[in-house]
Amino acid sequence: MSQESEMGISTSETSSECKNINSHVGFPDSCSYVRANQQCEPGARIKYVEFFYCTCSHFPSLAYAIFLVWLAVLFYMLGNTAADYFCCTLEKLSKLLHLPPTVAGVTLLPLGNGAPDVFASIASFMGIGHGQVGLNSSLGGAMFVTSIVAGSVGLLVSSSQQGRSICLDRKCFLRDVGFFMVTLVSLCLILAVGKIHLWGAIAYLSIYIVYSFVVATGEYLRARTQKKLQLSYALEPLLASSFQDSDDEPGLAGMLDPGQETMLPQWMWISNVAIYSHKGLASLEQSSRPLWGWSEQEEAELQAQRSLLRRCWQLLQIPITLPRRLTIPMVEDSRWSRFFAVASVTLSPTLLAAIWNSDDGHDLASDTQLYMLAGTVGIVLGILAFSTTKVEQPPSRFLFPWVAGGFIMSIAWFYIIANELVAALVALGEILEFDPAILGLTVLAWGNSMGDLVSNLALACSSSGNDGVQIAISGCYAGPMFNTLIGLGLSFLLTSWRSYPSAFEIPTDPTLFYTLGFLYATLLWALIVLPASRMRPSKGFGIGLFLLYGLFLSLRLAHVIGAIWLPGLRPYSEASLGS
Repeated sequence: MSQESEMGISTSETSSECKNINSHVGFPDSCSYVRANQQCEPGARIKYVEFFYCTCSHFPSLAYAIFLVWLAVLFYMLGNTAADYFCCTLEKLSKLLHLPPTVAGVTLLPLGNGAPDVFASIASFMGIGHGQVGLNSSLGGAMFVTSIVAGSVGLLVSSSQQGRSICLDRKCFLRDVGFFMVTLVSLCLILAVGKIHLWGAIAYLSIYIVYSFVVATGEYLRARTQKKLQLSYALEPLLASSFQDSDDEPGLAGMLDPGQETMLPQWMWISNVAIYSHKGLASLEQSSRPLWGWSEQEEAELQAQRSLLRRCWQLLQIPITLPRRLTIPMVEDSRWSRFFAVASVTLSPTLLAAIWNSDDGHDLASDTQLYMLAGTVGIVLGILAFSTTKVEQPPSRFLFPWVAGGFIMSIAWFYIIANELVAALVALGEILEFDPAILGLTVLAWGNSMGDLVSNLALACSSSGNDGVQIAISGCYAGPMFNTLIGLGLSFLLTSWRSYPSAFEIPTDPTLFYTLGFLYATLLWALIVLPASRMRPSKGFGIGLFLLYGLFLSLRLAHVIGAIWLPGLRPYSEASLGS
C-alpha cells in the first residue's frame, strides 16, 4: 500500500509510459494506443490526446488550430480572472482587514499580480502530476522577465531623452536581487537533494516572510523619516511658504500628506489589468479627446466602430465569462447585480464539490451525496442572499462573507483554468513528441509573462519619470521572486503535506540546473552593470540581458532537437524513449 501511495505522490514517472504515440507499437493505430494507455490523459478533464488521434484523426490541421485557439482562450481566462475578479476581491479584502499599505504591498497585491504563475505551478504538481512543467514554467518565466523584460526597460530608458536623469534606488535594487539570489540557491539545493520534507517546504516559504518583514520595516522607517522631516519644516517659519500649493506644482505638504500613506499602491495590479481587464479598455474608450487631431466626424465614426467591435467581443466572451459570473460573488458598485449575486452563492458550493470530487480520482458526477449536500448548502445561501440584498446597490453590511466567497471562488477558477492549461500543454507535448517541460519553459512562461512585459514597458514610458522606471525595474525582480517562492513553495508545501511523514520526490529534470545557472547569470550581470553605471539603465545592460536569454534558449532548443549535447544530460532522442 505504501509503495502505491509513493507512486501516486511522485511525479517523476508520470508520463514515462505515454511515449512514441505515432509509432503505436503493439496497437493497430494511435487511437487504440491512446485509449488503452491511461497515462496519456493524466488528470485532464478534457481528453486532449484522444481528441487529436481519435476524433480528428483525419483532420490534424483542424486539431492543431483548435489546440491553438483553446490555449489562447485559457491564457486569456487565467489573466482575466486575476484582473477582473481576484484583484478586485483582494483590494476589498485589504480594506476590510485594515491592512497597512506596506503589508498589503508584499502579501495580497503581489498575489493578485502573480496569481496565474502561482496557480499554474500548483496545478502542475497537484492537478495533473507533471511537476517538471511547473518548475520549468516558474524558472522560465523568471528568466524571461529578468532578461527580456528588464533588458527592454533598460534599452527603452537609455534611448529616451530623460534617460540620463533616471537614477534607480540602490538599496531597493540590492535588496530585491539579493533575496532573489538566496531563493535560487535554496531551490538549487532542494533540486540537488531530489526530495523535500514538510519542514523543508515551510523553511523555503519562510524566505518570503523574511523578505516581507524587511520591506515592511524599510517602508516604516522611511515613512517615519518623512514625518520627522515634515515636522522639522513645520517648525521653521521661514519655510512656511513651501507648505502652500502653487498652481504649477504641489508644495511640501502635498507631497508629504499623511493621508496618502493609507492608499494602496495600485501600480501593483497593472501586470494583469494592463492587458486583461475590461475596465482598462472601457476607460480608454471613454476618453473624449482625439489622440491624433482627427475631426469630430472621424472621431464619431471611430467611436461607432469601437462600439460595434466591443459588442462583437462581448458576444464572443459570453461562453467564457458567464460561468465565472454565475459562481464568483462580486460586490463592486459598478458591477453589482442581485441576480448574479444570488446565483453565485447558490451555484458555488456545487462547483467546489465538483472540483473536490474530480481531484479524488472520481468522475465529476459520481458522488451523489456530495452533490446533494452542496446543493442544499447552496439553496440556503441563496435564500439568505436574496433576503439580505437589494436590487439597487450591493450590501453594506456583512461584507466579509461576500468578499471571502469571491476570494475562494476566484482561487477555484484559477485552479480549474490552470489545470486545463497545463494539461493541454502536456498533451501537445505528447502529440508533438516533445518534452512537456520545454513547453512549460517557453509557451507557459511566455504566456504568463506577457502582462509583466506590457505593464513594465508602459511604466517606463509613463510621465512619472524616475518613479515609473523604478517600479518597472523593481517589478522585474520582486515579481519573479514572489512567483518562484510562493508558487513553487506552496506546491512543495501541499505535496509534502500530502506525502507526510514521507518526503515528496521532486521530478527529475537535470535541465533545471542549466536554467538556474543562466538565471543566476542574469542577476549577476544586473548586479555588476547597474551599480557600475551609477544605477542608470544603459544599452549595455539591456543588450547583455538579451544575449544571455538568446544563448540560454538556443542551447535548450538545440538540445531538444538533438543538435548538441549538454554535459550531464542525455541526448533528447534517448531520453524520450523513457527509462
